[in-house]
Amino acid sequence: MLLAGKTVIVSGVGPGLGHQVAANVVRDGGRAVLGARTAANLARSAAEIDPEGRHTAHLATDITDEARCEALAALAVERFGGIDAVVHVAARDSYFGGLEDADFATWQSVIDVNLLGTLRMTRACLPALKERGGSVVVIGTQSAVAAPSQVWQAAYAASKGALTSAMYSLSRELGPDRIRVNAVLPGWMWGPPVQAYVRFTAGSEGVPESEVLARLTERMALPEPATDGDVAEAVTFLVSDRARAITGQSLLVNAGELMR
Repeated sequence: MLLAGKTVIVSGVGPGLGHQVAANVVRDGGRAVLGARTAANLARSAAEIDPEGRHTAHLATDITDEARCEALAALAVERFGGIDAVVHVAARDSYFGGLEDADFATWQSVIDVNLLGTLRMTRACLPALKERGGSVVVIGTQSAVAAPSQVWQAAYAASKGALTSAMYSLSRELGPDRIRVNAVLPGWMWGPPVQAYVRFTAGSEGVPESEVLARLTERMALPEPATDGDVAEAVTFLVSDRARAITGQSLLVNAGELMR
């Protein structure tokens, strides 16, 4: 069992990647502590992953609220005795546009969630992580290093680029405490958000969904995009002790769309 005995906090648990990561934790022998803003979504995910409730705990958590971050970390320690890893899936990704039409107040709110919220949650977990050593995995985005041509999300990309830069600094700062910090950078990730985008675009343009999907995959080395599950498997590896010597790295999970 890859994560046997480990307690992993997962932020941003909804119907997509966060749920997949939490499910992997329990599947591989660990305990998952789920956080997100919507309590009903958390309860639904926890019940699906762990019907008996022995291996999960959850708490409604807004990562822009430092007290709620501290409460989620405290729940993990109280329920399972400590924290071995934190996976940051929580993000604001629903704001679209570039510079000319930018609403900088909205940009600030995106940064407050995607960058500062992740740092708040990480800091809340540091006392427990320092007791054991462990792993922090942040979810970045390929668009932070290569802007897509189909969709403009400049604020999201900038905030995730800043988060990836912060990851490098954190890996140096926390390394002496045996805390590893890495980033996973998905490209087009087949799950609820991208599925919705494909449906919406196909309907707006009056073309088959397969045509829209073909545009997304035409530059990929593999013939289909990575799924939420594929990205979650990369996260699971980085959380595990099999990645004990890996820190300060950013891993693209993108079916080979961008190679570097």
